Amino acid sequence: MSGDIRNDRQQGRLRRMFSRLAASSEDLQAEELRQHAEEQGCTPIASCQDRQEVSVSGTLRAVTLRPRAGVPALEAELFDGSDSLDVVWLGRRSITGIEPGRRLVAHGRISHQRGRRVLFNPRYELRPVGSE
Repeated sequence: MSGDIRNDRQQGRLRRMFSRLAASSEDLQAEELRQHAEEQGCTPIASCQDRQEVSVSGTLRAVTLRPRAGVPALEAELFDGSDSLDVVWLGRRSITGIEPGRRLVAHGRISHQRGRRVLFNPRYELRPVGSE
């Protein structure tokens, strides 16, 4: 009986190993981001609802200066492995440390604009470079 359990465990390990070998680097990064967000106690972006107060964690994919109604606005795409959302700081042209590839945790209320989830002027914590 214990031999059967041991064989099942070994087969499970082999399946996981082969699936990791067959997965793309993007899939592996997405899985790592999902695990990191879960460890931080953050809500997966894919499950965030409109008007919900959330904490989300992920990697900034793109950072853009995009004025809104004549007001400067720094806009960044945050990806957590499940989905992405736009983080917008109104009245800002730049923020030190907000750059593509940087990990952060953002806290705020989700809204939807143009079919995308958006966090306006969130509280945020930059994660140290190299801690990934």
